[in-house]
Amino acid sequence: MSKRDFYEILGVNRDASDDEIKKAYRKLAMKHHPDRNPDNPAAEEKFKEAKEAYEILSDSQKRSAYDQFGHAGVDPQAGMGGGGFGGGGGFSDAFGGIFDEIFGGRGGGGGGRSNVYRGADLRYNLEITLEQAAHGTETKIRIPTMDECEVCHGSGAKPGTEPKTCPTCGGSGQVRLQQGFFSIQQTCHKCHGTGRFIADPCKNCGGVGRVKQHKTLSVKIPAGVDEGDRIRLAGEGEHGVNGGPPGDLYVQIHLKQHAVFTRDHNDLHCEMPISFTTAALGGEIEIPTLDGAASIKIPGETQTGRVFRLRGKGIKGVRSHTHGDLMCHVVVETPVNLTDRQKELLRELEESTSRDNGAKHNPRAKSWMDKVKEFFGD
Repeated sequence: MSKRDFYEILGVNRDASDDEIKKAYRKLAMKHHPDRNPDNPAAEEKFKEAKEAYEILSDSQKRSAYDQFGHAGVDPQAGMGGGGFGGGGGFSDAFGGIFDEIFGGRGGGGGGRSNVYRGADLRYNLEITLEQAAHGTETKIRIPTMDECEVCHGSGAKPGTEPKTCPTCGGSGQVRLQQGFFSIQQTCHKCHGTGRFIADPCKNCGGVGRVKQHKTLSVKIPAGVDEGDRIRLAGEGEHGVNGGPPGDLYVQIHLKQHAVFTRDHNDLHCEMPISFTTAALGGEIEIPTLDGAASIKIPGETQTGRVFRLRGKGIKGVRSHTHGDLMCHVVVETPVNLTDRQKELLRELEESTSRDNGAKHNPRAKSWMDKVKEFFGD
């Protein structure tokens, strides 16, 4: 089976610069890398194909031989031109950079750089009241963290001793595994990527160089935060390893259930029970808001479910310029624990409205009964 043209594989012109070739290869390697496509054998073949093309075109001598003689010029069996696939610093440079991008800088090509790790990010769930969310607040939180061991000062070795260079990886923290044509770098199993071997570990930290502690932080909660919002405290996560930068702490906001209000973005909702008499005759009632009490005029003949809007009595969100509204949902309350006289009065009212054209006083009931009759075909 004939091989595809190397320039065609990378998708570049024959006069492409070294940077263009490198960029094209990096794009293909990121797309078809086996670690990103574990269940796709075709992707692995495309990755190998791109790797072979880059090894040749990134080396000036091999590229010249390939341009002159084609695949025969770089075939190790033919003994011509650049000769085979051994070595080639250009591939190592590009492949190491790709591992950095795929694995966040932990699998890179070499030296002590792979020994430095950024500290882990942490998350803290903070529960606050609706009032605190609306007006903002400042609170203190206590979180667990990993701090430098005071006994070994972060080295992980027993006082009086020092870590040694890992004999397996030579201090790089990585080992290269190669099976024929395909090679890959992995974290060293002996030093776990640190590049150091501790023969006599510190008893206080067990050779880790860090111990679990607790620290107290002050968190400012801006006015208008909502359920699920996150506040980032830069550098307050776990400490890095071997001089790496610390991670961040994310404080995730959760709202406690409120006794009166429910929140919908910047609007507030509440149920407002009113008496049977107030609903029928109208009146004025007082309701609570987050900023104090407010009055609402209830018109006569108000029905359950009617909503009264109080503009600007909601919450001003973190990214909003105006306040939301307060939506009051009317619920007409049926009288309970009535005396005999009160029951008698209600019966008199019922009889009076029935004699005086009941449909006029109960239009919704009349409309509903008409629909029921229509449904049953009466």
